[in-house]
Amino acid sequence: MFKDRREAGQELAAELAKLRLPEPVVLALPRGGVPVGAEVAAALNAPFDLVFVRKVGAPGDPELAVAAIVDGDPPDVVFNREIIEAYALSDSDLRALIDLERPELERRRLAYRGERQILSVSGRTVILVDDGAATGTTMKAAVRALKRRSPREVVVALPVAPLETVEELAREADKVVCLSQPPHFHALSYHYSKFPQLTDEEVTVAMSKPRNARQAC
Repeated sequence: MFKDRREAGQELAAELAKLRLPEPVVLALPRGGVPVGAEVAAALNAPFDLVFVRKVGAPGDPELAVAAIVDGDPPDVVFNREIIEAYALSDSDLRALIDLERPELERRRLAYRGERQILSVSGRTVILVDDGAATGTTMKAAVRALKRRSPREVVVALPVAPLETVEELAREADKVVCLSQPPHFHALSYHYSKFPQLTDEEVTVAMSKPRNARQAC
C-alpha cells in the first residue's frame, strides 16, 4: 500500500531510473496521474505534460466505449471495432457521437493546459503515467494514439494494476512498469492510505509550477 500519490510517484521514479530511458518525456493522465507524474518527471529531469482522453460512449450505454478521443494537434480517435460492429454504427453515427464529446475534451485541455503548446513526443521516450489502472481502457487508448506520433517508444508506468490489465497493456506498449499487481485488486483507493479526489484547480496549480517545483505537489 502507498501512503499517497506522491510516495507512489517517488517509488515509480526510482524503478524507471534503473531503465536509463533515453530522452524521456513524462505524460500524465489527469487528474489522479498528475501528482504521480510530477514526481517521476522531477526525478528524471524530464519535460512534463498531460494527455487528455475522452471516452465516446455507445448509444444508450455511455459507459461502453465505442471510441476514445485523445487530445493532440490534430486529436486522435481510437476506435473499438468490436463494439462498433455490435451496435451496427455507421460512419455518420460515429461522427455524431464523437462530435458530442469534443467540447468537453477541449474544455479540459484549456482548463488544465491553457494556451501552452503540446509537447512533441517525436523521437522521444514517452512515459505514460497514472495513479493506477483497473481495466486499462483509457491507458490503452492513449498508448495507441501516442504511437501514431512517432515516439522512440512508449512506456506505461503505474503504481498498481491487476495482473491481467498489465498483460493487456504489455501488448500495446513497448514496456510496462507496474510496482504492485495484487491478486485481489479492489478500487484504487484501497491501495493508498490517502487517496483524495483532486480538483481541477489542484491540477491547474500543479501544472503552472516550474518543473523543479512540481515535486512538492
